[in-house]
Amino acid sequence: MNRSFLRSLQIFFIILDLFVLNIIYLVAEGIYEESAESKEFYRYVQFWILANWFWITLTAIGGVYAARNILYFEPFMRRTMRMFAIWALLSLAYLFLPRRVELSQPLVFTTVGFFLLGLIFNRFLYLGIRIWIKREVHLSRKILILGFNDLARSVAKFLEEEQFGIKVVGFIDETGRIRSAETASHPVYPNLDDTLRVSRQLRVNEIYSTIMPENNAKVYKIMEQAEKDLIRFRVVADFQSFINKPVYVDFLRDVPILSVRREPLEEVINRFNKRLFDIVFSLFVTIFILSWLVPILGLLIYLESPGPILFVQIRGGKNNKPFGCYKFRSMTVNKAAEAVQATKGDKRVTKIGRIIRKTSLDEFPQFINVLKGEMSIVGPRPHMLKHNKGFALMEEQYMIRQFLKPGITGWAQVNGYRGEITQLEHIKKRVEYDLYYLENWSLWLDFKIVFLTVYNVFKGEEMAY
Repeated sequence: MNRSFLRSLQIFFIILDLFVLNIIYLVAEGIYEESAESKEFYRYVQFWILANWFWITLTAIGGVYAARNILYFEPFMRRTMRMFAIWALLSLAYLFLPRRVELSQPLVFTTVGFFLLGLIFNRFLYLGIRIWIKREVHLSRKILILGFNDLARSVAKFLEEEQFGIKVVGFIDETGRIRSAETASHPVYPNLDDTLRVSRQLRVNEIYSTIMPENNAKVYKIMEQAEKDLIRFRVVADFQSFINKPVYVDFLRDVPILSVRREPLEEVINRFNKRLFDIVFSLFVTIFILSWLVPILGLLIYLESPGPILFVQIRGGKNNKPFGCYKFRSMTVNKAAEAVQATKGDKRVTKIGRIIRKTSLDEFPQFINVLKGEMSIVGPRPHMLKHNKGFALMEEQYMIRQFLKPGITGWAQVNGYRGEITQLEHIKKRVEYDLYYLENWSLWLDFKIVFLTVYNVFKGEEMAY
C-alpha cells in the first residue's frame, strides 16, 4: 500500500473515531440536560476527558491504528473490539467509583453503547473505502515482471495484495521456460527480446526484473531503453539461495550495506532514549518503592528462613558478559540454587517466597542492576550461563538475543513465556518474541510491555511459581 495513503488512512480513522466518541457524548449530555451551571457538571467534564484519554491510550497500546493492523479489515476490526471492551470496562468502573456527587448512569451507558455502534459503522466504512479503491483505481499502475519463477510469482502476489492501484499484466521469460506457465495466474510471454514491445502494447508503467542483470546481459539493454520509453525499471534482488528471510539495506555514502535484521537500538539516539527511560523509571522505583519494600520483605524473609535477604545469581548479560543478578531470596539457602531452575511445587521455595514469586516482587532488586547499567527495564530475560550454553544447542538463533541488555520484563514474558522451560517449544517461542523485540524496538513498545507486565501481575499468571 502507498505509504502516504496508509498514513492518511491512519490519521483519518483516528480523528473519525474520536469525532464519533465526542459527538455521542455531547448528544447524550444534551439529552440528559446537564448544564454548565450545574454543580455536577464538573463530574461530566472529568468523564469526558477521561473517556478520550482512555481511548487514545488504549488504542496506542493495542496498536489499533498501526500499519500492520489497519492494512486488513479483520485485524483492524478485531483490535478495535478488543480495545473497546477494555475502554468500556474502564468507563463503567469510573461510573461506579464512590463519589459525593453522582454521575448519571444513563449518560454513561448511552455513551458506551452508541460508541460501540459508531465504531462498527466506522469499520464498515473502512471496508467500503478499500472495496471502492480496489475497484476504481486498480488500473493506475500496470506492471510487467521479467522472469517466471518462484520469486516472480511471490512478487506478483505481494504487489496485488499489499498495494492499491496495481495490476500485474503478466510475466516475460525465455521460450524454454514457457512450458511451466500453464499454472500461472497471469499471462506468460516468451522471449526477453520482446519485453519493450509487449510493454508498449499493454501500456505498462513499470517493469520488475527478478532476473539479475549479471546473469543475463539482455536485462541491461532493457533497463536502458525502458526509461527512454518512460517505463520505470526495478530490480528485485534475490537472496533466497543463502538468506531465507528479509534483508535490510543501509548506505555507507553510496555503497549499499545489507543486514539480515533491523536493529533500532544500534542507533545512538535510540540507545540514549532507552537508557534515560531506564534511569528515570528505576530511580522512581528505588526511591518510592524499594526504600520501604526492602526492610519489610527483608524481615519477613529472614524470620522464615535465616540467611541473606538478597540472592545474587551469575547470569549472562549483553554480549553474554556475566553479571550478578539480584533477587529477593525466595528459597531456603541451598547449594542447587545456582544451577537448578525453580519448578512447580518446588520444596525449596518458602511461604513468603511463593507470594513474592507469584507477584514478581522477587524481581524488584533488579532495578539496582538497571541503575548499574547491567540490565534494562525491558529486554530478553537473562538466564544462567550454564543454561545459555544448553539453550544455544537447542535453538540456533538463541544467542542473537544476547545482542541486547537483559530486561526485568520482556516481550516474551508478557506473551505468556516466563518461568520454567520444560519443552523445546518454550525456548523457541521465547527466542521468537525476543528477536521480534530486538528488530522492532521503540520507546512506545517498552511502555506497552511495562503496562502489560503490571496488568498480568494483577490478573495472575499460571507460570509464576
